[in-house]
Amino acid sequence: MSSLLKDRYNPTFYEILSNAISKVYPLFNKKKFIKEIFCEDFENKELKGRMKHTTIVVHHFLPSDFKETSALWISIVDVLRKEGHQGLALEFMFIPDYIETFGLNYFNESTEVFEKITSFTSCEFAVRPFIIKYEEKMVKRMLSWSKHKDHHVRRLASEGSRSRLPWAIALPKFKTDPTPILPILHQLKNDPSEYVRRSVANSINDISKDNPNIVYEIIQSWKGAGKETESIIKHGSRTLLKKGDPIVLDYFNLKEKEHLLCHKFSIHQQQIRIGDSIVFSFELVNNENHTCKVRLEYGIYYLRNNGTHSKKVFKISERELAPEEKLFIERKQSFRVITTKQFYVGEQKLSLIINGKEKFIGSFELLEEN
Repeated sequence: MSSLLKDRYNPTFYEILSNAISKVYPLFNKKKFIKEIFCEDFENKELKGRMKHTTIVVHHFLPSDFKETSALWISIVDVLRKEGHQGLALEFMFIPDYIETFGLNYFNESTEVFEKITSFTSCEFAVRPFIIKYEEKMVKRMLSWSKHKDHHVRRLASEGSRSRLPWAIALPKFKTDPTPILPILHQLKNDPSEYVRRSVANSINDISKDNPNIVYEIIQSWKGAGKETESIIKHGSRTLLKKGDPIVLDYFNLKEKEHLLCHKFSIHQQQIRIGDSIVFSFELVNNENHTCKVRLEYGIYYLRNNGTHSKKVFKISERELAPEEKLFIERKQSFRVITTKQFYVGEQKLSLIINGKEKFIGSFELLEEN
């Protein structure tokens, strides 16, 4: 069986889909649909291409009246649920794509479909063009979703409205001013579902990249709201923590402490090759007469193609050190080739960060892979 995601769009999947459509729409021409799906260049299409291809082809075999078709999709998903096909959620993401593609001018019908099917296949990408076109109406609808009994619908409210949702179209207005979505996040700050709370935290983290002052306000207004809410604040502040933001560090009692001493910082190799790992170590001592809270991170300054360096921060741990406690830490960072990262040979740098403050910077040379 193929491990490629695109190959989830296969004869078995289209058989399942065709049978479900036929049960609610008897005029559906299954044989012709399958023939058009497996067109001459089907094998050359990647995942998104096959998804969009499915959207376009199935449209040819359904009623032209979107109001009628939108109701059909709700019934089709009901059939698929009853037949136990929930595990095919990724493949069925073409359905919200269909609604986005053909239902943008039908606000009420489309948002009803999103609400009904998002627990079957996620709709956070598809709602975004609706936010752009109907911002005020859509925010109001999403606020109502944030009070829904189904946690998938509540998560759609927070995840779909994120200003920087990865792999999704941007919401530039919310990057500039996220205040319209704050009531949604406020409503969900004590949500019983961790799935929803993590989405809220991700939205706050998005906001922090463009409007840190608003995150400061959220932190202060949510202070003391409960353990789960504190976890949201912490996860939502991760970018600011990595940047060493003094206000956020102070909130989490991660101030610079003069009696927190670091010794024996060492980068173990002067040279490594692409594909290897760099190893470093250090010793930390708490010379205070009381317990000390510490956040440990390290930064890798990756050499760029133009000769400058790009810094990426990695968390080691966050913990408390007892009085006079010593802590020895050794870590390694891989330079194994991956598709999302290009390495350039030459001088790289590594730094140690304690409570947001960079303490040591050392260098090593990256050589060509053997």
